[in-house]
Amino acid sequence: MDLGYARVSTADQNLDAQIAALTGAGVDPSRIYTDRISGAKAERPGLAELMRSLRPGDVVVISRLDRLGRSLHDLLDLVRKIEAAGAGLRSLSEVLDTTTPTGRLLFHLFGAIAEFERGLIRERTVAGLKAARARGAKPGRKSVLTGEKLKMVRVLWSDPAVPVSHITKEFKVSRRTLYRELGPRLAEQS
Repeated sequence: MDLGYARVSTADQNLDAQIAALTGAGVDPSRIYTDRISGAKAERPGLAELMRSLRPGDVVVISRLDRLGRSLHDLLDLVRKIEAAGAGLRSLSEVLDTTTPTGRLLFHLFGAIAEFERGLIRERTVAGLKAARARGAKPGRKSVLTGEKLKMVRVLWSDPAVPVSHITKEFKVSRRTLYRELGPRLAEQS
């Protein structure tokens, strides 16, 4: 049995075009699951209900691959779950149908390419961080406490009579920033 899935990212977008494409492809309107939520969100009630409804031999039909997942990694993960339920996936826009041997081959090739790309990105990131450290650069965001501002904060920080909340308000920094940059206060060390 064909089950449809349609998703729009915001409430003001319209599902009608996707639903029309799905019904035009033969999906019963009562078997179309929908979400009005970003694909980046893990909680998609319509998709969760669709996944619970899957039975062996079912086919999930979508208008476009990006309606199912935001990233290739998410898409691969969802298709693996669909296949684990004994079902397949068919996209109307892209030539992808995992119910056929060719479709399954293409899908797994996409997965292998995505895994290879993730590995390359990881290697480049590690190499870039090593090179930056070798040049003396510190990775991450620059501190908001520098120069004169840091000197003034240190003076206040060393005085236990000055509340931490006063320092955070005066210098527009969080408590966490103060403790990370300056360590525990003298009064807290004893």
